[in-house]
Amino acid sequence: MADEAKPISPLKNLLAGGFGGMCLVFVGHPLDTVKVRLQTQPPSLPGQPPMYSGTFDCFQKTLVREGITGLYRGMAAPIIGVTPMFAVCFFGFGLGKKLQQKCPEDVLSFPHIGASGWLSWSFTTIVMKERERMSCIFQIQASSGETKYSGALDCAKKLYQESGIRGIYKGTVLTLMRDVPASGMYFMTYEWLKNILTPEGKSVSELSVPRILVAGGIAGIFNWAVAIPPDVLKSRFQTAPPGKYPNGFRDVLRELIQNEGVTSLYKGFNAVMIRAFPANAACFLGFEVAMKFLNWATPNL
Repeated sequence: MADEAKPISPLKNLLAGGFGGMCLVFVGHPLDTVKVRLQTQPPSLPGQPPMYSGTFDCFQKTLVREGITGLYRGMAAPIIGVTPMFAVCFFGFGLGKKLQQKCPEDVLSFPHIGASGWLSWSFTTIVMKERERMSCIFQIQASSGETKYSGALDCAKKLYQESGIRGIYKGTVLTLMRDVPASGMYFMTYEWLKNILTPEGKSVSELSVPRILVAGGIAGIFNWAVAIPPDVLKSRFQTAPPGKYPNGFRDVLRELIQNEGVTSLYKGFNAVMIRAFPANAACFLGFEVAMKFLNWATPNL
């Protein structure tokens, strides 16, 4: 059972979640760049080696060709959007927990925690979908050598000119397919591990920094174990030229399986899993630190 030491404050979750998300992006973006480039690299020609042979090869080539800034390519869009994105995510999580309590003292079960996680990313998709698409576009643009978009505003303007508002929000369904089930696993795993790692006689709120990092990192791994197949489909769909997949993700799925096999749905798996632990450990640590500060500074908020 999940221990609630204090009444749930969705507003504090909103503020602390934004800080946690900033920590996640800073730590995890380099391997997110590698993941997207691996997922969207074109099939190699007969007798020719692939553009990237794996996670380390992609990381090394990006670093050599573009320097450290290449690994942070496209971070402007998520870093601008990360505060509202994760703020809304943790707000939705806090609101979901609060709505399921009959009184503030109620302790929620882990299925209730999972349901709150589903709600959290349903909210978040509304905020994040257009920024995530632009981030993917910039990551691919840098590796191709072509400069079509000079920045986030220029990208949004040209996408709108090409395909209207649907061009900016392309991939929303796939984002929901990825995030709703994965987020339930994410928060449920984190709360479960916090309880497992809490020493007997201690409160969950007193958990040490190393144990928070372990719980957050493993929660990130479980999250991506669920999320990566729809994430591959989303990356392909969002970076494809207009009109390439008229039937949406079904066309992407059919093409991937026919041309590259079922294992193509796990492209970038190593990069995702290497990134998942430190990035999500940083996210939850940032969230918990910010929450402790808010509980101290504004106890009645």
